[in-house]
Amino acid sequence: IVGVNAGELLAETVLAMEMGADLEDLALTIHAHPTLSETPMFAAEMGLGVITDLYLPKK
Repeated sequence: IVGVNAGELLAETVLAMEMGADLEDLALTIHAHPTLSETPMFAAEMGLGVITDLYLPKK
């Protein structure tokens, strides 16, 4: 992860790896909104199939 706000994403990702967090742990963690730190939470919710903040246009 490289970029201006990379630290915001790396902090949570490294903590999750260190504590052995699974997708449910990431999905249930409270995150400030709107921030990039929500990205791992959204990815975990996608993996679990429970995401609610995803816009899917009608076909």
